Amino acid sequence: MWIVFFLLLLPVLGAGWAAGRLPVQHSSRWLKPLLAFSGAYLFTLTVTHLLPEALTLDPAHPHRVGYWVLAGFFGQMLLELVSQGVEHGHVHLHPPAQGHAAGLTSGIPLGLLGALGLHSFLEGSILLVNTNLGGEVSSNFYAIAAGVALHHMPAAFALATLLRLRLGRTGRAWPWLALFALASPAGLLVGNYLVPAGLLRGGLFAALLGLVAGSFLHVSTTILFETSPEHKLNWPKLVATMLGLALALVVA
Repeated sequence: MWIVFFLLLLPVLGAGWAAGRLPVQHSSRWLKPLLAFSGAYLFTLTVTHLLPEALTLDPAHPHRVGYWVLAGFFGQMLLELVSQGVEHGHVHLHPPAQGHAAGLTSGIPLGLLGALGLHSFLEGSILLVNTNLGGEVSSNFYAIAAGVALHHMPAAFALATLLRLRLGRTGRAWPWLALFALASPAGLLVGNYLVPAGLLRGGLFAALLGLVAGSFLHVSTTILFETSPEHKLNWPKLVATMLGLALALVVA
């Protein structure tokens, strides 16, 4: 489990470090293909593993899983009203405030950090090490953990860029970026305590899987549609998308 703890933690910190060294306008050269790759990878794992496992855990009431998937999908939409789409690599600069640099507002975006932290915590909570309890999710533990880590890299890059621009320098952004980096590993630890302890089994874990699957579906489909604006063919993004799909099928 500790390997995955650092697998979730280090890519976020690494992306934050990169954000302090790359100009915002140059980041899209590698960020958009990475987004397309991670979106396709996450979407494939959600459809082939998370949703089937959720239905298997609550076979008597499969419609309940559907409701939780809807709750996760539209709940993520509501969260993004606060997070401003940072989950899929967006950096939004606001109109200038008097006394600040053009296009920026100052201060720590606590609402945005809270929304991102909740989203990240829930993603980590479904990663169960014990194969007797986690079923399909545990069988593909590292594949799903890698999908979460890949998804967090562009989010961390966008968050670090936003914090650096709002707080004035990268050093001030690190404590807040570290909190975001720890959210998913914290979810991992909590989930691996609650489920073996019998506090989150059967229908409850199916509900959690459905909720996270709905969130993944929203994030991944948003990424895939946004990386192909106006449905124009872009070969680098198309290749990245196909690679993400292929890798998810192979590792599973």
